[in-house]
Amino acid sequence: MSGPRLLCCGEALIDMIATPAPDGPVFRPVPGGGMFNTAIAAARLGLPTGLIAGLSTDLFGAELVAAATASGVDISLCPRAPRPTTLAFVALANGQPAYAFHDENTAGRMLRSADLPALPDSVQALAFGGISLAGEPCGTTYDALCARESARLIVLDPNIRPAIVTDAPALRARLHRMIARADIVKLSDEDLDWLAPGAEPAALTAQGLMIVTRGARGALAFRGAERIAVPAPAVAVVDTVGAGDTFTAGVLAGLDRAGALSKAGLAAASADTIRAALILGSAAAAITVTRAGANPPWAKELP
Repeated sequence: MSGPRLLCCGEALIDMIATPAPDGPVFRPVPGGGMFNTAIAAARLGLPTGLIAGLSTDLFGAELVAAATASGVDISLCPRAPRPTTLAFVALANGQPAYAFHDENTAGRMLRSADLPALPDSVQALAFGGISLAGEPCGTTYDALCARESARLIVLDPNIRPAIVTDAPALRARLHRMIARADIVKLSDEDLDWLAPGAEPAALTAQGLMIVTRGARGALAFRGAERIAVPAPAVAVVDTVGAGDTFTAGVLAGLDRAGALSKAGLAAASADTIRAALILGSAAAAITVTRAGANPPWAKELP
């Protein structure tokens, strides 16, 4: 069946990356956003992938369209609007990104349920996450889309940015609601601490697969009584921008290769299949962190 098998639902924005210069940092525009990066990474790994995001008709919107298309991402389901593109100013300290978001009245943030198209039958899985779940009205829009399409495989990667959260109780309630619908939940250890301090990861979901990434300490997956651990490859880190997004994409690409990117496929997947998907995600993320900015690898770059 032609068309995307994975649909990434969330923000597409421009990262304004601070670059050193003699008179102070210069900010370089680079296409980004949690779900945008995930879509790019998944498509580069060979998984037919589409994007749902509110895209601007401005020059930055055109840059996002060009970048997605160059990596093979299907953007035909993206609503376009004559509103500005979200800008995320990024400065690095010891390889870790700090963000300042400019998101008022943007094409991405103002996405509403009425803007969303019907999805093609080819879509087996939908992935949600990023700052698009914290803003309004787009947060409500993606929450409703998750509920509407819950017969398909649902993936949640919150990628929480506490600095931009204006209503923490509301966001926690939304995320717990989406976790209850999700078949795969991927959290960083920082996400877990913010969402449910002191909680055991396996206690957050009664179904499917829970994955916790721990940076250089590798990743842990929980499914029922199963506990699967994989190490992180040892690499020289340039920065971590896009690492988590790439990991999620790698896991989903690995499941797709094994025929497990569906509710039934995931339920039937063996522990070895899950482990192989986690290893692919870790290997892809390890390449991303050796590069400046979010630049996920292509399938040919992996063993």
